[in-house]
Amino acid sequence: MSLSLFFIWFIALPAFLNAQSPGLLLDCGAPRPTSEAGLQWLPDSDFINTGNTTSLSTPHIRTTLSSLRYFPDTKARKFCYVLPVIKGARYLVRTTFFYGSFDGGETPPIFDQLVEGTLWSTVNTSSDYALNLSSYYEIMVQATGKSLSVCLARNSLTRSHPFISSLELTQIGNSVYNSTDFSQHALATVARDSFGYGGPIIRYPDDHFDRFWGPFTDSSPTVNKTGNVSSTGFWNMPPARIFKTSLTSNLPNPLELQWPLFPLPNSSYYVALYFEDNREIGSSRVFNVSVNGVTFFRNLNVTTSGVVVFATMWPLSGHIQIVMTPAEGSTVGPLINGGEILQVLMLGGRTVTRDVIALEVMKRSLAKVPLDWQGDPCLPRQYSWTGVTCSEGSRIRVIALNLTGLGLSGSLSPRIANLTALSDIWLGNNNLSGSIPDFSPLRRLVSLHLENNQFSGEIPPTLGNISGLRELWLQNNNLTGVVPNSLQTKPGLDLRVSPGNRLVNSMPGAAT
Repeated sequence: MSLSLFFIWFIALPAFLNAQSPGLLLDCGAPRPTSEAGLQWLPDSDFINTGNTTSLSTPHIRTTLSSLRYFPDTKARKFCYVLPVIKGARYLVRTTFFYGSFDGGETPPIFDQLVEGTLWSTVNTSSDYALNLSSYYEIMVQATGKSLSVCLARNSLTRSHPFISSLELTQIGNSVYNSTDFSQHALATVARDSFGYGGPIIRYPDDHFDRFWGPFTDSSPTVNKTGNVSSTGFWNMPPARIFKTSLTSNLPNPLELQWPLFPLPNSSYYVALYFEDNREIGSSRVFNVSVNGVTFFRNLNVTTSGVVVFATMWPLSGHIQIVMTPAEGSTVGPLINGGEILQVLMLGGRTVTRDVIALEVMKRSLAKVPLDWQGDPCLPRQYSWTGVTCSEGSRIRVIALNLTGLGLSGSLSPRIANLTALSDIWLGNNNLSGSIPDFSPLRRLVSLHLENNQFSGEIPPTLGNISGLRELWLQNNNLTGVVPNSLQTKPGLDLRVSPGNRLVNSMPGAAT
């Protein structure tokens, strides 16, 4: 779900003068590096190889919202940024969207966004855009390799073109949110707020990991802390600024929060609540915390040292009510400084590494490959690469390639033989050249179609060693030499080598 506290107007942002960049900040569609509020942004062109760019005519707009990249190709299944990362490290990914009627329409398009092989969320910015707000989405993931793909994709509701205004990548410490198994899950931000605070979004440099902390106030009394504030030692390392304000209630009344202000889908959530007493000395502040009537923490003793309570897989749905009730004997009312609710997403898995590497090497030897050959080849399943068919089950393998008539050129890398689960390879009607690689490691191969290309050299005799091979179409290439005996005598093989080759002693009456 989107978060919409990010105003489009420049005056709504805090001024981070002379701040260093917290990570990789991409101003999508920008022709050159830009600077906004002291942060340096790069153009996105080095991290994606598809899409068109445009500038918006909206007056007084923030710099990073004044351009965008959009994706008009209706045939590609997804459009992916490929970002450099450290394998095993954890990252905060943030995408920001401001429509600006770039396509001449009145309503922003709806589309999906993916991270690696996981469907992250559906992007729907219509309600925010109606209020002149941009929308942002955040997710925390662990890198499984040296690159991380962040993709946009059409869905059944997409009426125009997917687009993006900015993309941010920040490494987070492995000590934060470390009760989550990031090998199995990701955390998507639902709400992260500073209670009792009414200013602009708190982010870097206050938050070392550049998390966004929105303002949140209600009818509860607000308390401001004027002395020194420290968040050292706090779980998840929240910024010290969120402890300068709090919401509270007076005895004997409980403190009740309807937060966030929108209903949540039925799911499991990571919930963290942050507390710090604003008094240097005083009587005890002890209270019980419940979420939607279920005890979250009992007899919480909040001192000036502060405390955080959290749950890693808490079931929630609908509107959320958090109630803090003074414990028996407590002489002051409860208070709360900040909170986070993050949806726990089950990772969609990933294609077997051996197959991914083989396809990536194969892609580098080809020209004019489909635009959606980025990100995970097989996942999410509805957004697999064009022409790639994958296996079912938990171990995801590539089982078929059908790139017939796609205008491919270049050569066929021998690494294709590392795709050992392949049963069908159909590459006919392209402009592929060079020699035919050794396919004999592909023991499951049933059909191999290379017809109507520009392959040259001899037919590899090892093709006859593939016991299950039933179709071998090689006509209309530039092949020379003889047809191997292992193929001429292979029972049940539909072998087509003519016309169009310069083969000596070709099979009389070979099928065409």
